[in-house]
Amino acid sequence: MPPAEDRTGVDEEDRFDPAPPTESAATEPEPAPDPSTTASADRDNKGQASIASPSIADAVSGLGNAHMGQGLDRISATGNAQVAPATQPEPLQAAQSEGLAATWRPAGIQGIDVSSHQGNVDWRGARIQGVEFAYVKATEGTGYINPYYPQQYNGSAAEGMVRGAYHFAIPTPSSSGAAQASYFVRNGGGWSADGRTLPPLLDIEYNPYPSLGNSCYNMSAAQMVAWIRDFSSTVKSLTGRVPMIYTTTDWWATCTGNSSAFADHPLHIAAYGQTTAGRLPNGWSSYTVWQYSSTGPFVGDSNVWRGTAAELSAFVANSQGQSSASVAKPLVDASAASTPAIGGAVSALVCGISGGGCYQNYQYGQVHWTKATGAHATQGAVNTAWGRSGWEAGVLGYPVTDLACGLKDSGCVQSFQGGNIYWTPATGAALTLGAIDGTWSALGRERSTLGYPLGNEICGLTGGGCYQNFQGGQIHWSASSGAFATWGSFSRAWGQTGWEKGSLGYPTSNEACGLTGGGCYQNFQNGQIHRSSTTDPYVTTGNLARAWAGSGWEQGRLGYPTSNTICGLIGGGCLQTFQKGNIYTSPSTGTAITTGSIDATWSALGRERGKLGYPTGNEVCGLTGGGCYQNFQNGQIHKSPTTGTYPTYGTIASAWGNSGWENGVLGYPTSGEICGLTGGGCYQNFQNGQIHWSPTTGASATRGVFNTAWGQTRWEAGSLGYPTGNQACGLTGGGCYQDFQGGQIHWSPTTGAHPTTGAIGAAWRATGWEKGSLGYPTTNETCTTTQTCTQTFQKGRLSWSPTRGITRS
Repeated sequence: MPPAEDRTGVDEEDRFDPAPPTESAATEPEPAPDPSTTASADRDNKGQASIASPSIADAVSGLGNAHMGQGLDRISATGNAQVAPATQPEPLQAAQSEGLAATWRPAGIQGIDVSSHQGNVDWRGARIQGVEFAYVKATEGTGYINPYYPQQYNGSAAEGMVRGAYHFAIPTPSSSGAAQASYFVRNGGGWSADGRTLPPLLDIEYNPYPSLGNSCYNMSAAQMVAWIRDFSSTVKSLTGRVPMIYTTTDWWATCTGNSSAFADHPLHIAAYGQTTAGRLPNGWSSYTVWQYSSTGPFVGDSNVWRGTAAELSAFVANSQGQSSASVAKPLVDASAASTPAIGGAVSALVCGISGGGCYQNYQYGQVHWTKATGAHATQGAVNTAWGRSGWEAGVLGYPVTDLACGLKDSGCVQSFQGGNIYWTPATGAALTLGAIDGTWSALGRERSTLGYPLGNEICGLTGGGCYQNFQGGQIHWSASSGAFATWGSFSRAWGQTGWEKGSLGYPTSNEACGLTGGGCYQNFQNGQIHRSSTTDPYVTTGNLARAWAGSGWEQGRLGYPTSNTICGLIGGGCLQTFQKGNIYTSPSTGTAITTGSIDATWSALGRERGKLGYPTGNEVCGLTGGGCYQNFQNGQIHKSPTTGTYPTYGTIASAWGNSGWENGVLGYPTSGEICGLTGGGCYQNFQNGQIHWSPTTGASATRGVFNTAWGQTRWEAGSLGYPTGNQACGLTGGGCYQDFQGGQIHWSPTTGAHPTTGAIGAAWRATGWEKGSLGYPTTNETCTTTQTCTQTFQKGRLSWSPTRGITRS
């Protein structure tokens, strides 16, 4: 910038005493959602059938039912630009007497646009209401002329308004831009340098005729850009001026591929239900006219000119050919006059700065001007903050609005080409830029949870990221994650992980609520944070997060997390607790969920440090009798509704498995393993028997009559000792037997189950067991006080005494 640009008298940051807001600005309306977001719903409805659709011939030849802003009206009413409301609203002229003229309007020079829907307009009444410019529909396609055009176009001029004509585009392959431009200019769309005529306006928006295709008339982005260029160049050749373009941000992105090819054309942007024009289409840093309402305060659609009256006059006269200084001077003077707080001029007008701009210093600020942005004053702390950012050569570029005050907490804002500067007495002045500014805007700016910015954006974070602090939180941005806010308990939880350098990385969404139990969550690059009305915010990442997601998140069997990940467990394991269970992971076993009675049983055994070790899979259900099981490193836990929940491990578990698990002869376990028996043995109860183990005998099952008979001998402490094998059948007469340390038990259908031990057992064995001359035992061995023992068999009796040994009878 040339040395002459010295901007003295404005470095006193404390000198910021903005004038009190005007009455109209004292109560700022609640910001409404960006209509481009609302309008985007149309993308899901392309090509859908409509009610009462005109034919192609009707649409092209000029049925004439389309009007400026029709698409946004229809989206608001039906959610689809191609579907009209079932009941059309009453004419707005009739509604004016009911108070619509008193509804909100943005500050600035007011205007309207009308079509045949408004019929003969009361231009005197509109002028009294403050309307200073008007656009009138002239044509549509190549076959429709507005029958009210003479009354509307000439009537507005008669009341001293500047006015212009607009054409509703029907961009189809069979109707070129050049053809429609020529038709438009021949039927009212011309321009003359009479100081009263606005440039021609191309109305290109959502297709209202489903018979002509989707919202983009079934044209590709390249075809649409070519069509608009064809229309524009034809209008320029016929009138000497490029047309103004009327559109919406969403339609432009969808149907032109967000082309920047028309940034040299003036923009007429449509955006309803909000206090700013919002995000502009690609290529435009500012708009010329903003259509802010289709329902008042004026007849037709309500518009506002973005600059001063002098700028409007210069625009109408097409004074672009004048020198920058000659164009800028009256506009700069007018801006300074409307902003007395900047004091008197302290320098001459200086031109030739960035972008062909001009500026002039005043006692407490400056006024800057460019053809693209108009003339705007900057003052006080906002001016100082802009200067520190590099003035117009910095990230903000030129101001595009004047300072606006009356915001929450006595705040003020000024918008620039590249962002905004906000100021409050409590927070000072700070810049909001780019994606961070967009995210803050989407949340509601200063009225949101975040409140005002506390400083400028700070960059240089991991991955080239940036962040900005606000009263209620932060917004972080990176190229890979986008810009998202964190606040409150989620912000604190994320901070405890190390912010963007920690395990979560950058946020990839804002906080979202409405989950089960009053819950909320926020997504990050490597995980999430969840909380509920009864649980604090906790982080889930990696394998643990994936396992929780697989279980159904907070709506699944685990509920919400009740801790962050806890590592340092045996074998390099980690754990995270949840309302209804846990998730464990280790390098050797993977990740598994434990819940309910299985988790409680595992816990009683010492969890991963106990006999079972880590789980090696999740609980599996659908077993016999409604049972479930879960595998662990060293065993299993089984449960069923009738038996409870018990672990099995080691050789007892192997023996049970060999018997067929719960589907085998033993059924489910009905106790845990019980040790401390004779010889260091252990046993476990099952529905239909037991399994006993000792170091010398291994593990074997006993069941049924064998189990009963063994029990009558005092189990392992009796004469039989431990079983040394399982029950075996297929003997003579359908019999079965089982071996024990001290003998056997034999059973047959006719004799029952009886043990044989000692000398009598050996003698019976010598006869050939049950196949021999004695057959099966029919009683247990009985002894007398004289130490004589006897046992009866099917075909005889064996007795034993210390003096005679074995005798048979």
